[in-house]
Amino acid sequence: MARRNTSTYGFAKTSGLLNAQIRKASESRGFAQSRLLTHWDEIVGADIAAMARPVEVSYSRQQGLGATLTLLTTGAMAPLLEMQKEQLREKVNAVYGYNAIARVRVTQTASTGFAEGRVAFGHAPKAEKPEPSPEIKAEAHKVAGDIHDDGLRQALERLAGNVISKSRQ
Repeated sequence: MARRNTSTYGFAKTSGLLNAQIRKASESRGFAQSRLLTHWDEIVGADIAAMARPVEVSYSRQQGLGATLTLLTTGAMAPLLEMQKEQLREKVNAVYGYNAIARVRVTQTASTGFAEGRVAFGHAPKAEKPEPSPEIKAEAHKVAGDIHDDGLRQALERLAGNVISKSRQ
């Protein structure tokens, strides 16, 4: 008797229920390793994952050994990905454990058409700027203290705080 993937109280884990469907969908696109789809951000990094998504792995007799990985991206990001194709190929082959991918192709639409090609690419999260120290704030306030317009004074204090912070680095 096969043991079901269950957690407490007899409920099946969602990942266990979806494994078969994920495997079927990924294999229909040529992905022998569904991990390439499910862990794309971890494999290529957040910067590349924000620019591109894997669409398909295709095998062709004319191409010889190895497969072609097709990546979907927006028009502005295509040149950036073109320059990083070799690093991407190495990262993806590390997932497979051997040189499964011989070529990386960058496309601006999905290979199956425009309906499936609409992919929302997110922006990389902005790095949080640290709050200036009280000493820097006091020095910036001193620089802009003679300005009577509140909006202008606050803007100049922020600018002075940024300049003082940069100069101390």
